[in-house]
Amino acid sequence: MSFRGLKCGLALSCGLLAVSANAATLEKRADKPFADADHVVYSLARGGAGLPLKAMVNHGGVLSHPKVVFIFWGPSFNNAASPDYSYARTLQADRNQFGGTPEWAVLQPYGVFATNLGSGTPDWFDTSTPPTNVTDAVVQTEVTRYLASRAAYDSSTIYEVMIPKTSYSSSGTSTSCGGPSLAYCAYHGHYSSASGTVIYSIQPYMSCSGCKVSGWSDTLNQEHFFCHETRDAAVDPVNGWYDSTTGEEPGDKCTWSPTPFIGTGGYGYDYFWSNQNNACIRTR
Repeated sequence: MSFRGLKCGLALSCGLLAVSANAATLEKRADKPFADADHVVYSLARGGAGLPLKAMVNHGGVLSHPKVVFIFWGPSFNNAASPDYSYARTLQADRNQFGGTPEWAVLQPYGVFATNLGSGTPDWFDTSTPPTNVTDAVVQTEVTRYLASRAAYDSSTIYEVMIPKTSYSSSGTSTSCGGPSLAYCAYHGHYSSASGTVIYSIQPYMSCSGCKVSGWSDTLNQEHFFCHETRDAAVDPVNGWYDSTTGEEPGDKCTWSPTPFIGTGGYGYDYFWSNQNNACIRTR
């Protein structure tokens, strides 16, 4: 589930149509349970309070044909002797097929269409060791480092930072798996740069029961949250589609219930809210 401080939208053409924050919109999401800034949207760990299933409303812009760039931060992701080596490459394979699947087609009514998510600039295997506590400011700095040294900025790209088990994400006093105060599993957000608005996510290891589907591997559990964050960032990059009452995005409505599933390609996915069906759906 998620709460933040902005969002909702529709798309025509390509790229991001609306990227500026609105102070009144921020106030509408003042019920968010975290201490972080209002530019992020959280996917809650199991046990988060359930909220009414109401329709999504279009507040602005989407990424109609997004791309995803992975930033694998930590030496284990490029070490062939580590399980993280296969973990990273499986996520790349998942990303490369996801934009053409029935699980991606659920975004079409929101103005997001079939696309090659892997067609962006190259992924980065940053073999430096991230800090144990990866704050939101640290995530933004890592994305900025990528953009400064590796590739040109692209407004239609979601930059997704993957960190190893030895690190955790923090947002104020709340943390992801591995931290002292579990509240969320992952989140996506945005920040302003000299080039434009940067869309990003932080994807910690799903190493705790609050962020796992029973019986699933670490890789499947990360596929689930890659699916979740990528789809929600596409339909709500800054101020797009969300429930005006609760602040929830379409994926948030369906977090953990119904139970995430193994779908196209044998990868992990979760359900997504459909206004047309007035329900959480698997595929379109």
